[in-house]
Amino acid sequence: MNVNDFDFELPEELIAQTPLLDRTSSRLMTLNKDTGAVSHEHFSDIVSHLNAGDTLVLNDTKVMPARLYGIKGETGAKVEMLLLKQMADNDWEVLIKPAKRVTIGTVVSFGEGKLKAVCKELLPQGGRIMTLQFSGILQERLEELGEMPLPPYIKEQLEDQSRYQTVYAKAVGSAAAPTAGLHFSETLLEEIAAKGVNIAYITLHVGLGTFRPVSVEEIEEHDMHSEYYEMSQATADILNRTRQQGGRIITVGTTSTRTLETIASMHPEFTETSGWTDIFIYPGYEFKGIDAMITNFHLPKSTLMMLISSLATREHVLNAYAQAVKEKYRFFSFGDAMFIY
Repeated sequence: MNVNDFDFELPEELIAQTPLLDRTSSRLMTLNKDTGAVSHEHFSDIVSHLNAGDTLVLNDTKVMPARLYGIKGETGAKVEMLLLKQMADNDWEVLIKPAKRVTIGTVVSFGEGKLKAVCKELLPQGGRIMTLQFSGILQERLEELGEMPLPPYIKEQLEDQSRYQTVYAKAVGSAAAPTAGLHFSETLLEEIAAKGVNIAYITLHVGLGTFRPVSVEEIEEHDMHSEYYEMSQATADILNRTRQQGGRIITVGTTSTRTLETIASMHPEFTETSGWTDIFIYPGYEFKGIDAMITNFHLPKSTLMMLISSLATREHVLNAYAQAVKEKYRFFSFGDAMFIY
């Protein structure tokens, strides 16, 4: 399949730059994956689409304040560093700007030495392996010195950093938020649970590869990025019981979807497990783990467009997106939501 098969016209003014005051007040488009039927609602209406015995699967990853601004020890030159993933002990894969200033052995200081990073290895495209040096707890140093690494298409400053976290974020490790979950408030989750819907959690630490464009013409040739995931036995038990009792498994976001499909492709039933996934889901894929999905509106020609097109067909998705553009839905991380059922 050609990457242009997943293209559509998106006016730049529809890219949401700031979150709404009330998390649950975003719009909700519902899309029937079999018929292509669309409806226009508000996100708080999601409760009416969930049934007792269904299970809602949320990704509880927490975004690190992973963007740091420091100076080179020898010259005082300014350096920007973005933490991507922990390799071993205090070694991290990072992105550095400007990369040419940081070679093996270079020391970068943040917060007047509260955190230091020593270059250990050079990687392509501005990547580095840096050894971090600090006293105390790294997360505390990052919260003191770092900023949220907002996606490249968001140009506005985020006044309240917590709005780029879900209300249930717990497991620190993401370079980006699982944004479909940003629509939920604690009150809405309580309302959903009171209806008899199970709420289960997985962890997938979102990497910046999620924003990487598809650079090949034929999508089958795309090299998918790898991300770390975990599922507890408690969640596995809930999912297996849901299957046995005829309920639906409904994932919140493409990250939860990719985690469940990864596990379902390797095991006859859900089980406690962890690992790295580079699963690439595009039309022709047969879903094994999920029945429905809540997601945001995605970039043209992105792997996320390909994923939802494999659940609801490319034609249904492109028709729904044309309606979303016509009705001026808000797109991407701080935008509106879609329920594919």
